[in-house]
Amino acid sequence: MIMTSSDDYDYTQVLSDCETWAEEAAVLARQYFRQPTKVDFKEDESPVTVIDQLIENEIKKAISLKYPDDGILGEESGIKGNIDDNLWVIDPIDGTRSFVSGNPLFGFLLAFVKSGVPVAGVISMPMLNEIYSGAVGLPATCNGKPINVSNQTSLDECVLYINEGEKLVAGHPEKLSRLLKVGKVRRFSYDCYPHALLAQGQIDAVIDYDLKPYDYFSLSAVIEAAGGIVTDWKGNKLDMNSKGDVVSAATPELHKALIDLLDILKFNQ
Repeated sequence: MIMTSSDDYDYTQVLSDCETWAEEAAVLARQYFRQPTKVDFKEDESPVTVIDQLIENEIKKAISLKYPDDGILGEESGIKGNIDDNLWVIDPIDGTRSFVSGNPLFGFLLAFVKSGVPVAGVISMPMLNEIYSGAVGLPATCNGKPINVSNQTSLDECVLYINEGEKLVAGHPEKLSRLLKVGKVRRFSYDCYPHALLAQGQIDAVIDYDLKPYDYFSLSAVIEAAGGIVTDWKGNKLDMNSKGDVVSAATPELHKALIDLLDILKFNQ
């Protein structure tokens, strides 16, 4: 057993628990996928289904049973307990729009956060039977096999995925225009799977936008364990108060080039 935290939390066990709960969540997601599902819309116009709520409630019960003193933040139910020390962060269906429209590229995200810092997490793709895991001091894996980011350092040669394209068109058209001129391969995309592809070295960078802690904490844990970098658009580490503008990159050189590209003042110098 590898003890990797000041309060003797065993991150090997934490990841094992995350993977177990991800598998349980996947069973539920697969059971209801492409079945008639009532969709409601929250105040921010994001969709929610009874399946989101069912999965989140089941995982919260499991966490509370094993780690009764830890806080929990769920996308659908909010905060339970103290969020300042040990905190579990759940996104039961990352990509509800994909789920309700029959697109299999939705995920399940779970992170363990210590004093505001994501230290362990999983990205699970229920319909692909893939679980990506990572923690501080431990190697990143996909279904138990080690994974690593690429060694790409060139902005011109990178494979770049751009998430939330329509939001970028509306909110940052100039930045999007610049992004569309770089990279050897570019793809518009959504949700967590591009970040998982980055962690396993299939692609080199992801630009994301308008994320919440339950979206980005697990991504950060997995990608950094795989050797990559995840920050906001200004290069700051992600925390509970981050705006949700995210850059994930395989190498420091590529990360810096993307940060500079997104910075209007630096770009215009």
